[in-house]
Amino acid sequence: MKEKLRVIIGAILTLGLVFLLTVSNFLSPADYVLKDLLYQIPRGINSNIKIIAIDEPTLEQYGRMGDWSRQMYADLIHTLNQDEVFRPSVIAFDLIFSGEADAAGDAAFVKEAKESGNVVVATELVYDVKPVADEKRGTYFPVSSIVYPYEDLRAVTETGFASVAQDSDSTIRRILPVEQFEGQQVDMFSKVIYETYCQKNGLAVNEIPSDKYGRSLINYSGKPGDYEHISMADVLSGKIDPKAFTGSIVLVGAYASGMQDNFNVPNGGSHQMYGVEIHANIIQSFMEGRFAINANPLLSGLIIGLCCGLIFIIFKKAKVWVATLSLVAAIAAEIFAGVQLNNHGKSIPLLPGIVTLVIAYIYCLALGYIAESLKKRKVLNAFKKYVAPEIVEEISKKGDFSIKLGGENRDIAVLFVDIRGFTTMSEALKPEQVVEILNQYLQLTTEAVFKNKGTLDKYVGDCTMAMWNAPFDQENYELLAVRAAMDIVKGGEALEEELMKKYGRTIGFGVGVHCGEAVVGNIGCDFRMDYTSIGDTVNTSARLEANAKKGQVLISDVLYERLGDLVKVEPVGNIPLKGKSKELFVYSVVDVDRSL
Repeated sequence: MKEKLRVIIGAILTLGLVFLLTVSNFLSPADYVLKDLLYQIPRGINSNIKIIAIDEPTLEQYGRMGDWSRQMYADLIHTLNQDEVFRPSVIAFDLIFSGEADAAGDAAFVKEAKESGNVVVATELVYDVKPVADEKRGTYFPVSSIVYPYEDLRAVTETGFASVAQDSDSTIRRILPVEQFEGQQVDMFSKVIYETYCQKNGLAVNEIPSDKYGRSLINYSGKPGDYEHISMADVLSGKIDPKAFTGSIVLVGAYASGMQDNFNVPNGGSHQMYGVEIHANIIQSFMEGRFAINANPLLSGLIIGLCCGLIFIIFKKAKVWVATLSLVAAIAAEIFAGVQLNNHGKSIPLLPGIVTLVIAYIYCLALGYIAESLKKRKVLNAFKKYVAPEIVEEISKKGDFSIKLGGENRDIAVLFVDIRGFTTMSEALKPEQVVEILNQYLQLTTEAVFKNKGTLDKYVGDCTMAMWNAPFDQENYELLAVRAAMDIVKGGEALEEELMKKYGRTIGFGVGVHCGEAVVGNIGCDFRMDYTSIGDTVNTSARLEANAKKGQVLISDVLYERLGDLVKVEPVGNIPLKGKSKELFVYSVVDVDRSL
């Protein structure tokens, strides 16, 4: 029940974190970058949008732009419109013609614009330095004035503001299609161009979505330099056939870096985009109806948060590989949903969900790792009661903690030791005294086994069983087993003296050691199992112990042949073993080599 409650609380906290990150816009700068990579993918430019560039060759041929007579712009319009049939739909100047220059040039420009009837000229908005608060728009800077073209030109052309705001990272991502000035609606330059184009071609005007602040997000179609741009000098000199602009939207604007009309855009990378190209992208978005607005942050945060909360539950319940796949799938699904929604006019925040999922994944992974580490430590501590510390350390390094039913054939050495005279002593002493003596005996045998890197198999009454070369391979395991047997016998001598002084009773040990193949593994059932060894090798070792006298270590001829000069023995001879048809030649160990 507690675990379920923790999972539910974790899911709620996950939802809450997504919601807070979404509504606070805390990650919005980084979210902009991610959405730029995903949303602002080149989609192919519209060939009906063309740019006449005031570029370096134009400036080299005609000099500084500020010194030009407006007769040049009149000549440009005349050149584009010289054939009544093959003429552009719209000619738009992304230039500010504020104030009068030379009278003849100004008049010529007005004359050509009026006769053309399809000219749009940019205006410039001047914003107040003091922000104001409004219930609908929030805090914003109001328009204090507008820089219009000179009066005669304004009278014969359509106008729209070319000002485009930059985000906090100086990147142009959104527009205000409509501004307010002195209670009147003022349209954006690109919007005016688009609507003029629709009027000239009898097309329906697409509705432009906007958020509560009146803003729309630009879905760029082309990167810097993608739109067809032709040098103004080439058009004026006659190198370009005016028929190339038939039915097109022709944008005239700065296309040289020194003119300071270049900006950072989402898909530009290290390259900036000229203002006239930005307007080309905006116009294409108008034509294709591909603007987007930010989705409601409260609703977005709640929906994404609920999804992330459910995925948190998977993280807590599933295995690591399932949790990892779930994380990847969830992030991919959110990105896919984000792209699809953006293509249909809604832009959702991506990073709050992604960041929260990664944090939740790491948290669950770390928590699982800690829990597993504690579990393994608990298992290791339990192992220490049965296995020599050196083997526990080896298990810890290998990290093999799997416990399952089944066994394997291994060549092992098996030791059995039993107390001689224990039954008689038990009848003469009080139960608590018997337990105390038994505990001292078991401590002695266990310490001897562990000291010699053995695995304690079990206690059976006053009998102790141990084995070597299991669960892992050991060098000189036969020698280690005999050393443990001799340590038990020698330790028994000291224990015997102590018990004589305390209880007036003595005990002794008989030890049997044998080696050979046995089945080693977890024996039992799923809910109760022992790590032990079974087989003839084990039975033989037990029979040797049963034949050993007090203070005697008996080993088989098989074991003696393996050890050779490493042990000093006295032959006992052939002895019958219970349950075996053949007698076994047995040796009594006198001493054992301890140099290895």
